Amino acid sequence: MTKEVLTKENIHLNVAVNSKEEAIRYTGEILVKNGYVQADYVEKMLEREALSTTYMGNFVSIPHGTEDAKKEIIETGISVVTVPGGVDFGSGNVTKVLIGIAGKGDEHLEVLSKIAIVLSDEANIDKILAAQSEEEIISIFSEVN
Repeated sequence: MTKEVLTKENIHLNVAVNSKEEAIRYTGEILVKNGYVQADYVEKMLEREALSTTYMGNFVSIPHGTEDAKKEIIETGISVVTVPGGVDFGSGNVTKVLIGIAGKGDEHLEVLSKIAIVLSDEANIDKILAAQSEEEIISIFSEVN
């Protein structure tokens, strides 16, 4: 049976992290804990970040594994972490919304395109940051088909 890509358990609101590495680990550990990826995937997320930043602009970063991390993915899933205090992703880029992605096979392209549509509207980023419940986040992402 296929899991839901985004569940309440995959969303953590109002988290405080002290560094980019801690933020990526936190985002990845949600995917590990909920059975989407093997533990090694988190290291691949850090490797990917070292190659080039996953900061996308508008206070958003989308950490994900390297190409060779695909074998660590059990099911496609995303995690959403809000960091109202922000975390420095380098070069003055402050992240307040982290979206961890693990895409099985080619499913990551579909997942990325849905996320891109949601995040292309700055009002949605504000809504994500203002969300008081996991359900609010799920509803923002479920508006995209």
